[in-house]
Amino acid sequence: MNAKTPAALVLEDGRVFRGSAYGAQGRTLGEAVFCTGMTGYQETLTDPSYHRQIVVQTAPQIGNTGWNDEDDESARIWVSGYVVRDPARTPSNWRSRRTLDEELSRQGVVGISGVDTRSLTRHLRERGAMRAGVFSGDAFADEAAMVDQVLASPPMKGADLAGEVTTPQPYVVQAQGERRFRVAALDLGIKSNTPRQMTQRGIEVHVLPAASTIDDLLAVEPDGVFLSNGPGDPETQTEAIALTQEALRREIPLFGICFGNQILGRALGLGTYKMRYGHRGINIPVIDVETRRVAITAQNHGFALEGEPGQTFDSPFGTAKISHYCPNDDTVEGVRCADVPAFSVQYHPEAAAGPHDAAPLFDEFVTLMEKKSQ
Repeated sequence: MNAKTPAALVLEDGRVFRGSAYGAQGRTLGEAVFCTGMTGYQETLTDPSYHRQIVVQTAPQIGNTGWNDEDDESARIWVSGYVVRDPARTPSNWRSRRTLDEELSRQGVVGISGVDTRSLTRHLRERGAMRAGVFSGDAFADEAAMVDQVLASPPMKGADLAGEVTTPQPYVVQAQGERRFRVAALDLGIKSNTPRQMTQRGIEVHVLPAASTIDDLLAVEPDGVFLSNGPGDPETQTEAIALTQEALRREIPLFGICFGNQILGRALGLGTYKMRYGHRGINIPVIDVETRRVAITAQNHGFALEGEPGQTFDSPFGTAKISHYCPNDDTVEGVRCADVPAFSVQYHPEAAAGPHDAAPLFDEFVTLMEKKSQ
């Protein structure tokens, strides 16, 4: 049915890409971004960091492995909309339980297929990520009316979204085997594989809501603090930044990833800015300034920290350094403190779909907590 239902992706600059309805029919609004991963679409769709974004898959065929019940990174699909070129007609994988189209429909995610995603991606690279809408079924209208609806939607700059994806109540993920450490993880949009990576290392993870206070955190009696990934503009996260500063004052070992990297950076006094089109995919190189080692990483961010590769700067908590950068554009990819036990990276060492080059960063977090406990 959907293959014969017309749909349109409408960008705020007036560009329209036509195709066929995919998943649910109707209207959805969000920021159009492209993801360069060749695999891992289920993890992408269920990543809370993609909240209020319309994801364009650059891989030409999507849905080959269907949808299973094991690979979700959260309890639901978070993307606002989904754009693909050639959806697989029949999935083939021993874990598949249903088609991607069926799961999108079941969760009410409006998508579009048959789009020239190569042309669309080139457009977004030139013009930047922008507000957009997917329209099909009863929501399908004339172009001017659809553009007006897109222009009436809120931009990502200034968007406070972490509170919309965080856990409403604290919960605990038990350590596998003997418990070695207890970590308070601030849920700004945490993925399921993050606590799993820590529990495999003997860490008991207490996941806390984004609005938690320093008293909430200290009540856990943590050996370490973790700042998760998440959606929106990091400048809006005043509570999380203040909480991070309190943890730094107490010199509690701290590790942040993605959004958490931006939160730590702002807590140290760095600024953030919105990138033209961001980094989204599982094939993005990062260079460690100290070792010059290159890691191929998974990333999903549209904002970045200000700074230069290798830059050393003074913060309210002593000296800190820009520890990692992306050679594609010199974007800041990591921060490390010299005088307090804290570090962060912009990429995802927990990436379930891979690559796994950065997984040892969790071991580094363990080492930081070991040193503090001695």
